[in-house]
Amino acid sequence: MRLGIISALHEEQQGLVEAMEGPYKLIHGMREYILGRLWEIDAVCVLSRIGKVAGAMTATTLVEKFGVTHILFTGVAGAGDAAIRVGDIVVAESLVQHDMDARPLFPRFEVPLTGLTHFPTDRHMAWQLADAARHFLDRDFATAIDPQEQAAFALSGPRLHRGLVASADEFVSARDRIQALNGALPGLLAVEMEGAAVAQVCFELGIPFGVIRTISDNANENAATDFMRFVKSVAARYAFHIVRQFCLGLNAPLDGAPPQSSSASART
Repeated sequence: MRLGIISALHEEQQGLVEAMEGPYKLIHGMREYILGRLWEIDAVCVLSRIGKVAGAMTATTLVEKFGVTHILFTGVAGAGDAAIRVGDIVVAESLVQHDMDARPLFPRFEVPLTGLTHFPTDRHMAWQLADAARHFLDRDFATAIDPQEQAAFALSGPRLHRGLVASADEFVSARDRIQALNGALPGLLAVEMEGAAVAQVCFELGIPFGVIRTISDNANENAATDFMRFVKSVAARYAFHIVRQFCLGLNAPLDGAPPQSSSASART
């Protein structure tokens, strides 16, 4: 197994490269690929930059040039539903490109010539990610996130959700826009800018993949407020601990059943 770990921003992978055993860097296509071992897992870390094309190019390169067998995308996202709060975690079970619209030739959201609107993530990886996220929320959250940051972002009892994530080349920052997406995509949990493009690449190349997102904002007019502070002081810590637990879990794989629920709520 070789695990490719993608994030859009440097801060979303803070600490992972430092945790690598025997890291070395290769530059290809204006990106730095860091190869090494993360908690006994052969891994490649890379920053895709922002947007669907950037995410798709990076995922393709990971497979075609670096030989990864599995891909994990970790980063932040906006809430796709009023019930989702800042600091919650979303594990994608499927992803859709909400800016894909080839009507009348194809139905809205359907990626032409694939027959799909929703690209499912790998079921086993989703279970492993949910298990790792629950472990973080139950055991690590209180000590991993500075109490001042917990207070600043009102992080009280963050929860885990599993379900639909939507991507587009659009930073959603208006209430009416997210409400329109809610109406068009029932069950929407989060909005971001890369995951569904990575999902399409992995589908077409036959690569198991998973997507996990920390909710950084409510996808409304306040979405950009203290965004980078949240990424640096909160989301980076989430990602480090969850990826660590995920890698440790790969050395002791699940027995084929979904993880049992804990104090962190699961939404499907």
